[in-house]
Amino acid sequence: MSPAPIGSRMKLFACQNCSQTLFFENITCVRCGHWLGYLPDSTTMTSLEDEGDGRWRPLAAPDQMFRFCANAAHDACNWMVPLSSPHPYCKACRLNRTVPDLSVPANVEAWRKLEAAKHRLVYGLLRLGLPVAAKWEDAGIGLAFDFLADAPHHGPEAPKVMTGHADGLITINVAEADDAQREKVRRTMGEPYRTLLGHFRHEIGHFYWDRLVRDGTDSDGGDRLGTFREMFGDEREDYGEALARNYNEGPPTDWQTTFVSTYAASHPWEDFAETWAHYLHIVDTLETAHVHGLHLKPRNILDPTAPADVAIDFDAYRQRDFDSLIDAWLPLTYAVNSLNRSMGQPDLYPFVLAPRVIDKLRFVHDLIRQAA
Repeated sequence: MSPAPIGSRMKLFACQNCSQTLFFENITCVRCGHWLGYLPDSTTMTSLEDEGDGRWRPLAAPDQMFRFCANAAHDACNWMVPLSSPHPYCKACRLNRTVPDLSVPANVEAWRKLEAAKHRLVYGLLRLGLPVAAKWEDAGIGLAFDFLADAPHHGPEAPKVMTGHADGLITINVAEADDAQREKVRRTMGEPYRTLLGHFRHEIGHFYWDRLVRDGTDSDGGDRLGTFREMFGDEREDYGEALARNYNEGPPTDWQTTFVSTYAASHPWEDFAETWAHYLHIVDTLETAHVHGLHLKPRNILDPTAPADVAIDFDAYRQRDFDSLIDAWLPLTYAVNSLNRSMGQPDLYPFVLAPRVIDKLRFVHDLIRQAA
C-alpha cells in the first residue's frame, strides 16, 4: 500500500502516536509513519501496531485485534475488519457484488475512485444509524453494488451500462469515475452539479425509498406513503413516460419553487432521490464545517431580522432539530459560494432551496430519524 494524499473530508482525526491531524482517506501518518486504519464500528481513524501475520493492534482500541480489508491489497480500502470476523472484507466492501475487470489498468484507478466515494457514502449511512446490510446476507432488504464498464469496441450503438437502482442493487457505470467524461455529460445534460459521490447519494435514495417509504410506517402508525404522495406526487405515474417528457420538454418553468433540481421535476421517485442526496450533502458538509470550527457572522443588510451570528457547534449527523440544520446551511452556502466566485470558480452549491424544497428535506430528515 502506498500513502494516500491528504484530503480535508468529513471528520478530522488525530494520530494516537504523535497527534498529527489525520483525514478519512489517509493510510499512513505523514509525521510518524504509523500505518492507519478506519474502525467503522467506532467511527475512528486509528494508528496501528503491526503484530505480524496480518494482525494489527489499533492504538485507539489496544485490547482488540484487527486485519485490513482484503481490498487494501489494491489500495482501494483503508477500513479494518475484526480479527474474529469471518469476512475478508469490511462493512463497505462486502456490499460489492461486481467490480470491474482489474486486469485492465484504467479500471483499477476508476475502481479506487468508486470505492472512495462509496466509503464516504457508507460512512454517512452508518453515522446516521441507517440499516446497511449486504444483499448476500439478506436478499429481501439487503444492498449490493455492481461497478460495470461499457463493452469495448462495439461501436456507438452498443448498449451502455446504465447507472441506476433496482430492488436493492445499485449499478454504477465505471465511466462516471472519469472526471473528463463526467464533466462532458454534465455539460451535455445542462446540470449545474454532477459528482461521483452525488451519484451514490442519489441512487441510495431510491434504495431507502423502498425500505423506509414504500415498506415503512410512521412511528405513530401514520400513512407514510400517503404523506409522501401529498408532498412529492404519486409515484404510480408511468416512469418511462415521465422521463421522456422531462428530456423532450424540460421541467416546468417554475420548477425552482418546488424542486431542488430539474431532474427532480421528472418523477416523484427522482424528486425523492434528489432530495435525499441533498440532505446527505447538507449533513456531511455541516459536519466538516463543525470539525473545522467554522463560525459565521452574516451581515444581511437586506434582511435585518436574519441571524447575526451562526455557530455550527453541533454534530449534524446527530442533530434532531431540522431547523438548526437549515439555519446553519443557508448562510454557509452563501459564504462558500462567494468564496468560490472570488477565486473565479462556479458556485460550490449552485441550488436554491425554496420553502417547498425545505419541507421535502424535513420529510427526509424525519424519515431518517425514525429509522435510526
